[in-house]
Amino acid sequence: MTMNRHRALHALKRAAFFAGIAAVAFTEPAAAGFLTREAVQKPAPQEFGFGPRTSQKENFVVYMRPGEMLRLRKLQTVRVLVLDARGRPVEGARISVDGGMPEHSHGLPTRPQVRDSLGGGMYDIEGVRFSMGGWWELKLLIETPEASDRVVFNLQL
Repeated sequence: MTMNRHRALHALKRAAFFAGIAAVAFTEPAAAGFLTREAVQKPAPQEFGFGPRTSQKENFVVYMRPGEMLRLRKLQTVRVLVLDARGRPVEGARISVDGGMPEHSHGLPTRPQVRDSLGGGMYDIEGVRFSMGGWWELKLLIETPEASDRVVFNLQL
């Protein structure tokens, strides 16, 4: 067999191999383990924005109060107002922050932290960064001696 013929046969085998992988991946993606991601249901438009947002167990009502427009790829501080179910400011709460992009299956690119209460139910979340445009969730776990509850802010950036 000549060298050119050998190379052509090798290239043909290689092309057939990759064509087979592509055929399996695009015709049976779940079986092949390619291109699979759990479907994420995007919330209704009224579920987006700065609030008010009622926590899951209805213990708190929370508002986001950013000092300036939220921006992409910028480290920023976001202020939140936390009220109890009766509308009274919540002082001394412990707040943990989580979140990410549900449609992209990744979390926040930073680890935002909450300072102690600023008074009047206000708290600053420092170190918030959104790395790309799209739907983001900012999830807060609010803990007080009386209650523990979660609230989610859906943001479109």
